[in-house]
Amino acid sequence: MITAFEVGDRLEVTFDLSLCDLDVLLVTPTLRFCLPDSPQQVLICFETETGERYSAKLDNAEQTLTGPQLCRLLSSSVAQRYSLELVEMQPWTYRLISHDKPQVPSLESLRSVGDLEVRFDLQEDKTILDKLFFGQFEEKRRYDLNTLGHEIGRSPGFDQLLSLQTARDVVVYPHQIRAVQKVLRQFRGRALLCDEVGMGKTIEAGLILLEYIMRGLVNKVLILTPPSLMAQWHEEMRRKFLLDFVTSDDERFKEAGDNAWSHFDKIIASIHTAKMKRHASHVEPIEYDMIIIDEAHHLKNRNTVSWKFVNRLKKKYILMLTATPVQNNLEELFNLITILKPGQLSTAQSFSREYITRGDRLKPRNPERLRELLSEVMVRNKRGQSEMKFTRRYAQTVQLQLSPPELKLYEQLTQFIKEGFSQRGINMLTLRTFQMEIGSSTFALLPTLHKTMTNARYSLNQKKRLKAFYDQASAIETNVKAEHLLKLIDRYDDKIIVFTRFLQTQAYLQKVLDQAGISSTLFHGRLSRMEKEASLQRFRDNHSVLISTESGGEGRNLQFCNALVNYDLPWNPMQIEQRIGRISRVGQTRDVYIFNFSAANTIEAYILELLDAKINMFELVIGEMDMILGNLGESKDFEQVIFDIWVESPTDQQLQEKMDDFGEELLAAREGYLRQKAYDEQLFGDHFIAEE
Repeated sequence: MITAFEVGDRLEVTFDLSLCDLDVLLVTPTLRFCLPDSPQQVLICFETETGERYSAKLDNAEQTLTGPQLCRLLSSSVAQRYSLELVEMQPWTYRLISHDKPQVPSLESLRSVGDLEVRFDLQEDKTILDKLFFGQFEEKRRYDLNTLGHEIGRSPGFDQLLSLQTARDVVVYPHQIRAVQKVLRQFRGRALLCDEVGMGKTIEAGLILLEYIMRGLVNKVLILTPPSLMAQWHEEMRRKFLLDFVTSDDERFKEAGDNAWSHFDKIIASIHTAKMKRHASHVEPIEYDMIIIDEAHHLKNRNTVSWKFVNRLKKKYILMLTATPVQNNLEELFNLITILKPGQLSTAQSFSREYITRGDRLKPRNPERLRELLSEVMVRNKRGQSEMKFTRRYAQTVQLQLSPPELKLYEQLTQFIKEGFSQRGINMLTLRTFQMEIGSSTFALLPTLHKTMTNARYSLNQKKRLKAFYDQASAIETNVKAEHLLKLIDRYDDKIIVFTRFLQTQAYLQKVLDQAGISSTLFHGRLSRMEKEASLQRFRDNHSVLISTESGGEGRNLQFCNALVNYDLPWNPMQIEQRIGRISRVGQTRDVYIFNFSAANTIEAYILELLDAKINMFELVIGEMDMILGNLGESKDFEQVIFDIWVESPTDQQLQEKMDDFGEELLAAREGYLRQKAYDEQLFGDHFIAEE
């Protein structure tokens, strides 16, 4: 069910009182189209034009709206046109606005989803509709089938994409439309989407999914991704495609227990979670309408638990997304295609004999025949053949020295963190948080210090040391980085986004900018949706600076700005990439400038050295960093590796040596990715570009 509901949304509906008793009203498909997707009853509210509120229960399964004296809310005429405007999200509250000139439809014409006209045989269908309200299941089933048949019969072919009219906040490019149509018309909903990094595979998958949902062909959906991409997929589906998914780490999902997998119709989960024995037994019996698998190259080995699990899943349609379908040998390609379309490449033994060169498992035999078979399931668009254009990106490191009080606190707290790590005296997450916060500002550190030093679980000696750090931090009233920020803003003289991870640093920076006469606005996760939009509007129209936390990287388009400051540097490169992606993206017409603040001898300075000097991160296409990190091995967590090196290095020399070693691993991972790109180009070339 599409949940196209945001405050301010409005749709037009027609209530036919000839089919209504005092308490029950048939819910037209158009009305259900914008209501919460739930198999249970949902309480919604109508606010009349006079300000009165009326509550009723929506039953999606029975397609009815029930409430005391419901029809008294509506006009006494036989049929009346209304607009429903969403004014509150929870509870779902709509303002009911009557139209001045009602239109009375004939009984042989009703309106359905998407303004598709559905016609009935007058007497037979009128009888079915009448009986529907007396609870006769068989008649209701006949009505549903009749309606669906008419909708499908009147629905346009895949040459006309319904999803393009529904998707929001997304620029769809011709190569994506061609890819979607090819998957729908030729591949029948089973495809390997292998566009180059940055070409919008997620957009293509979202449009395909939305197209099937709007046509009534898909309801039960499972999206499997790496854990780090679950939130991104959830936001993309909600914001751009109006699809309400639940993630496997959502509280609603956890509360449902083992029944969650069958209870929710639209789920985003990590493959790691879903394949676990206690979950797989509940997932595998479910018949899914569509399964989407991101980073599908992780399924390259058919001997792994992941491959066997996904291969057992029951699915009508399946989309597999990867920019690198072949990494080590051609057999990996066979394994992916076998999940997608069993038998397309025959058996493993036959494939190896016919298409893999003995002694070089990356060199194909009969390449033309292999490409012919792949062309029936695979799309691979390339940047060079698309209309997508990217401007240049310039990164600059702003090097600075902490003030003596800041440096003293940083060094002493770091030593305390290393001692706590070796002695396991304080929670590891708390120690890591201390290190991140002091890398941002003393203001970010204060609340966590205060909370920890008042915790009864810690010893008196630990509390005394924490209290001393708290007093030190409280005495520091300024931040050296803020002084550099003021100089940078003055020199740049254009709109600029300042990113920080912490609300306390954000509040401090706004105070500093206010005192300097620089207009700024805040953006963070605690703002409501309307407050966020208002903040971005102020930044767009009036203010010079947007001070944003990580929530500024959640999908908002900020292309009217072309400069950002990493006031503090995330330890996760993917978060850095998300920040950059807000302004360095398709549609940006100006070159992009990135300013990275780096205080000497801090953990952030080492991270910046690794990412910038070793692998030139700031020159990569958005999405390539994830491919490089994937080559480190699935067990490598970048943040944890960095923190472990930091706390386990007693001397500066050991620290530098370990960082250098990790840098060499990163460099090898980058070179491996470049080799994969070169091989993909050699193997696939321009043969799989979606064309008219």
